[in-house]
Amino acid sequence: MKIKGYFQESYTELMHKVTWPTWSELQNSAVLVMVATLILALIIAGMDFSFSRIMELVYSLLY
Repeated sequence: MKIKGYFQESYTELMHKVTWPTWSELQNSAVLVMVATLILALIIAGMDFSFSRIMELVYSLLY
């Protein structure tokens, strides 16, 4: 039963060898991810807006 052994070893490793973060560490990481995501979203929105304006200018010069 290789599958049974796999699950037993996985359980043992998760319960005894893995270092789980504390609640405080988890909250700090979540805040960091949210801030980074917001900054990245604002950068992409700015690039999208700029590219849109540039393309409008190009199209207005051509037509």
